[in-house]
Formats: sequence, structure tokens, C-alpha cells
Amino acid sequence: MNMEPIIVLQFLQSIFLDGNFLGITSGPLGSADPIVKGMIPAMFGIVGFAILLNLFNAVVRRKLVDQQKLQRIMKETKAWQKERMAAFRAKDTEKQADLNKKSAYMSKLNQEMMQMNMRPMMITFVPLILVFYFVLPPLFSYTVAISPIPLDIIPGDFFHLTCNAADITKTPNICHVNNEVYFWAWYFLSSITFSGIVMKLTKTSMDLS
Repeated sequence: MNMEPIIVLQFLQSIFLDGNFLGITSGPLGSADPIVKGMIPAMFGIVGFAILLNLFNAVVRRKLVDQQKLQRIMKETKAWQKERMAAFRAKDTEKQADLNKKSAYMSKLNQEMMQMNMRPMMITFVPLILVFYFVLPPLFSYTVAISPIPLDIIPGDFFHLTCNAADITKTPNICHVNNEVYFWAWYFLSSITFSGIVMKLTKTSMDLS
């Protein structure tokens, strides 16, 4: 699975949503009296926002990135890496030396690819942050779904995707039962789910298959 740049960006944004970011907020985002009431409407509402924001990213990406050039660079670098790995495994020193001559060129291509991917991210970052902090919190409750299993796969207490027993004790106004999913976490999961589909449909995917 390709970890596409937009997914990385959304993951970082999701981390910011669970804490104090630039003094804007503290604690999990959401409302004690949300405009959208009930878990089912909230679940589908957040999925809708996830799809719309992914479409926004895709439109910006299509406008700013030459997709044909990006695909060509990706294919060229992937083919070179594959050849170099094959030569290394075969212990073909002559082939390795020949491929190493292109290292500087490949580094240049990788840098160009990174710049192409960063350009749309620099434009979409601020609007997404504004939506996350000023549009979504009044609309939805702190938790909007219940997971059949805990989703806190990252060790430590840095941030939680789902409520646990300690969260219920500390914040009973936010967490009511085990494995309730925070609204920003549900957005994060929805975004990952639909990101690849939206990119495929808009032909902005970085998947070469």
C-alpha cells in the first residue's frame, strides 16, 4: 500500500486535533451539543466531509501537478531501484557500478518528485486546518461511533483513536463506553478509506499498478 503524501498530511493533522495546537484548542474536538445529533447521521456526515475534502485535494493536485511527468519519474526511479536491487542480490558488481553512475540523476528526479507533491499540500493544508477547527467541531459530538475492538494501536498516551476505561473515568462527558471512536479519528479512518478511491477516479493516484 502506497503511503501517499495526502494521507501523511491528514495523519499529522489528526494528531493536532487531539491536543493543543498553536493555542487554538485543548483536548478532543467536538461539541457537547452538536448540530448533527445521533451517531448514524454523524458517521455518514463525517464520511461525506472526508470525501469532499479528498476531492478538494484531488482537484488542487490535478491543477498543480503534471500527472504524466510525475508518473514518468516514478516509473523511471522504480525501474532503477529494481535493477539495482537485482544486481545487489546477484552480486553483479559491474552492473552495480554502472547503475551507481545514475545515482545523482536519480536523486535529482526524487527531489523533483518531492517538490511536485509538496506544491498542492502547501495550498490545501491551511483550508483543511480551518475546516477541522472551525467547521467540524460545532457540527459533531466528541465521539461519533463505536468500534468492536480498541483502535489504539500506537503505544503510549500521545493520542487515542478510541476511548478506554481510563478515558471514561477522566472524561465521562466525552467518553461513555469502551471503544467509542473520537470524531476526528472517524474522519481520519474515513479519509484513508476513500483517499485511494478518489485518487483513482480523478487520476491523481501515485500507484503505478
